[in-house]
Amino acid sequence: MTCVIGLTGSIASGKSTVSLMFDDFNIPVIDADKLSREVVRPGQPALKEIAHLFGEDMLLDDGNLDRKRLGKIIFRDDEKREQLNRIVHPEVRRLMIEKRDELVAKGEKAIVLDIPLLFESQLESFVEKILVVYVDRETQQRRLMERDGYSEREAKGRIQVQMPVKDKAALADAVINNNGGKHETYEQLQKILQDWEIIQSR
Repeated sequence: MTCVIGLTGSIASGKSTVSLMFDDFNIPVIDADKLSREVVRPGQPALKEIAHLFGEDMLLDDGNLDRKRLGKIIFRDDEKREQLNRIVHPEVRRLMIEKRDELVAKGEKAIVLDIPLLFESQLESFVEKILVVYVDRETQQRRLMERDGYSEREAKGRIQVQMPVKDKAALADAVINNNGGKHETYEQLQKILQDWEIIQSR
């Protein structure tokens, strides 16, 4: 029986760092962010729809999506963000279910669905266990400013459009506190996987 784990967090909480750690335990990860890039590649129906709705200037000279330009629009405008989500999310879900079911059929002991907006998109039914990567608000803001070069105002704006990470933590089956270093985070993940009987105690 395959255990399907939903991994989530908030922007700059360190979810991607935790996602990479599953490799050490030979647990495959299906990354919603990577799939969302796949569905907007040149030639894909979703990209054509985005260009039609938001304008051809959303495309770079090589035909790829100008993600930075589009990002500036959707983080300022709730309605436009909803329009984009209505185009991209159904395609991402379809691919995610397809890949999940393939891995279940192969008999994997566990699979991770790495979904940043797991709660916001109400995808809890896609998984059996939910693991939230948590950081406090100050750490989240500082990391976002350092990582992406945002001003304090821009960082706060990006954080505010998402569900607070403490609210996500309250709904999780397990929480990794990622305020410390990578080693502490890794140990927490290992302990959770042992508690869920996915891996043996080492």
